[in-house]
Amino acid sequence: CIRDRLWDELKLSYTESPGHPRLRKATAGLYQGLDVEDTLVAVPEEGIFLSMHALLKSGDHVVCTFPGYQSLYEIPRAIGCRVSQWEPDEANGWQFDLDRLAALLQPDTRLVVVNFPHNPTGALLPREAFEALIDLLRQRGIYLFCDEMYRYLEFEPETTLPAACERYERAVTLAGLSKAYGLPGLRIGWLATQDQDLIARIAQLKDYTTICASAPSEILAIMALDNREAIVAEQRERLHTNLHLLETFMANHENSFHWQRPQGGSICFPGLRRTEGAQAFCRTLVEETGIMLLPAHPFQYGDRHVRIGFGRNNFPEVLHRFGDYLSMAER
Repeated sequence: CIRDRLWDELKLSYTESPGHPRLRKATAGLYQGLDVEDTLVAVPEEGIFLSMHALLKSGDHVVCTFPGYQSLYEIPRAIGCRVSQWEPDEANGWQFDLDRLAALLQPDTRLVVVNFPHNPTGALLPREAFEALIDLLRQRGIYLFCDEMYRYLEFEPETTLPAACERYERAVTLAGLSKAYGLPGLRIGWLATQDQDLIARIAQLKDYTTICASAPSEILAIMALDNREAIVAEQRERLHTNLHLLETFMANHENSFHWQRPQGGSICFPGLRRTEGAQAFCRTLVEETGIMLLPAHPFQYGDRHVRIGFGRNNFPEVLHRFGDYLSMAER
């Protein structure tokens, strides 16, 4: 088989800077209307860094979903951009309102950055809202950077949004194997866009970062994408099981938490009803139980929320220990 031959003939030498041709073919095949030349293999974090530096200059205006993955808005700030934060409505299931986004746009807005399913809330845009977002940006010629690392982990498959790079000629999709495929150790991701001038600029910048990917990781990534349906199905099954357990947990501990059920991904962002703040709660929790939650402070989102990840195999065991701890503390 071709995959076995790729592995057996693997050489630990430099690889092709844009990515292994077979890997780029596999990533391009994920998107309708895109070719191999429309993709670039990069570490996911690197993909953010390179895209922002290829698109932006000091003084540009950027709008970014917030709270979120810090690099999505801090790299533009480091470049010297003005960054406006598009915040969701927690009471409405953490929904992002398009009217609120439109109000944030300025005459010199260069880029809108979004992340769906959203980290840390697990929120999704409805399909019609996503299409309206693209129409809004197309009318103004604004670029769209869409972090789709959690795409395919929606709890209702019909809510999966189309890839931004398929729907808009000025969109850049960031994807990879870390989340939906559960293979973060491979450090393999990719960028996809219809804008070939942009992908060429990003590729030139990559010569000053990693230059090329790990040869073994690329072959393992090819194997993963060749088996993507089975891998993603296993991921979804585990998440459905863990989410059901988490729903029961939240119902049993309403004195400690209020929450909005996530629509996708492996994370959620419940609010605290406890007297102590999130940082103090998380510090005590990890010291007394070994369970680590992320308080809202790193997201620059106050001190009343925590991010819970529920994607691991041992989540039922951890949740049981967490429940015992809360039951004792709530007495």
